Amino acid sequence: MPGLPKRAILIVNAASRSGSEAFEEARDKLVEAGIELVDARAIDHPERLAGEVTAAVDRAPMVIVGGGDGTLSKAVDHFLGKDAVFAFLPLGTANSFARTLGFPLDLDGAVDVIANGEARPIDVASIAGDYFLNNAALGLAPIVAESVPRGLKKSLGRLGYLIWAGWSAASFHAFRLIVTDGRGVHRLWATEVRIANGRFHGGLELIESADLESGEIVVQAVEGRSLLKLAWSYLTSAVKAPARHDTVREFRGRKLRIETRPRMRVSIDGELGPETPFEVEVIPDAIRVAAPREG
Repeated sequence: MPGLPKRAILIVNAASRSGSEAFEEARDKLVEAGIELVDARAIDHPERLAGEVTAAVDRAPMVIVGGGDGTLSKAVDHFLGKDAVFAFLPLGTANSFARTLGFPLDLDGAVDVIANGEARPIDVASIAGDYFLNNAALGLAPIVAESVPRGLKKSLGRLGYLIWAGWSAASFHAFRLIVTDGRGVHRLWATEVRIANGRFHGGLELIESADLESGEIVVQAVEGRSLLKLAWSYLTSAVKAPARHDTVREFRGRKLRIETRPRMRVSIDGELGPETPFEVEVIPDAIRVAAPREG
């Protein structure tokens, strides 16, 4: 794999969990590591991020985006069809994409990868034209994403999500899922659906068969109507118990259609997306990302 460019633009979402605190330190450490920063900006208003990234990918051979999974997925659209390498600093709550890529979660480790890593082509997924890097979900996750208090998320991180998920579960019900995968139409009851380009969801490795370079999407459903079974799925996955495989069914392919009864909104890397029904598809080798050197 080729090495990474030494000229870059840094854009940090200051509204992400640790973005505002990390910006100046990240800028200084990148320069110390030998990265020539053409520009460096901390964005206080997330709605400005798209415009900043769009301009940056035409001005530098590498753009470094600092933020959580939602920030990275919003940014990825602007790298499609461009030569710029997508580098990032994991400054969010779960940092699931970083975990999927094997990317260090600490600032020093992330800077070291950006300075000494390699450019790796990866797949990007799309739901109804909304591109994302790692994972989307139906079920309890979008409810939590939409309603979790910002202060709880920022102060407690993943623990805050878990507390709010437990609170939200009291009013949550299972739903009917219909998956069309090119080989048939599959109907089942489910409490959660994970639409995976990468292995991690909510900071846990839940979809072990997913691969950023496979050219396929994995749809993993927690089957049944019991919320206790959903909790068991998370627990057994967290400790890598063999029973984790008994709670889920998986479907995979280049393009799949997802329907639910009732209609539900999807959470895309932690941000709310469109309602069902929709199609999800993969775009193989869509972008190049800064990644740790293999071997």
